[in-house]
Amino acid sequence: MRSYRMFVLVLMVLAATTPLYAGDQEPAPGTADYIIGPGDVLLISVWNNEALTRPVTVLPDGKIHFPLIKEVVAGGKTLSVLEKELDQKIAAFVPDPNLSVMVQQVNSVLIYVVGKVNQPGRFVLNTNVNVLQSIATAGGLNPFAKSNKIRIFRETNGNTRMLPFEYDRVVQGENLEQNIRLERGDVVVVP
Repeated sequence: MRSYRMFVLVLMVLAATTPLYAGDQEPAPGTADYIIGPGDVLLISVWNNEALTRPVTVLPDGKIHFPLIKEVVAGGKTLSVLEKELDQKIAAFVPDPNLSVMVQQVNSVLIYVVGKVNQPGRFVLNTNVNVLQSIATAGGLNPFAKSNKIRIFRETNGNTRMLPFEYDRVVQGENLEQNIRLERGDVVVVP
């Protein structure tokens, strides 16, 4: 019975915090500009030039291939930076190209939920997700989970930090600051 009540409480928390659509949600601080990553599908279009309008996939090395200009590093750049760079390179072949770059499909924002959850794995995010939402995405805690010993591992500039998450306290409305927004590459470990 306790597990069922916890599950219902989690669903209520998720319903209250999940936006109806991504536009309802403010970007996390410092993430207003999307950073392109491997696997993302970009739509590059040159106004009035169908031959130079196409989707491209960012390769694992961060590069894309585009007609006339060949290889370009896209990974790690914002859309506006890449757009400006491509516009300058293609201008040598197409006068006043009026080029735009859009993300057609996000595939590089991954988090991992491992351990004693019902569906552990790798999850592609297309919106901001907090720890509770990630656990719900992974099917919730299984009956053997040590719910107050959950850890989030976050790598920043080559250094890994471990952040605590006490599930029972958070769902009771305590320690809500532990329910952080997850970032690209975060690993949620449920022992």
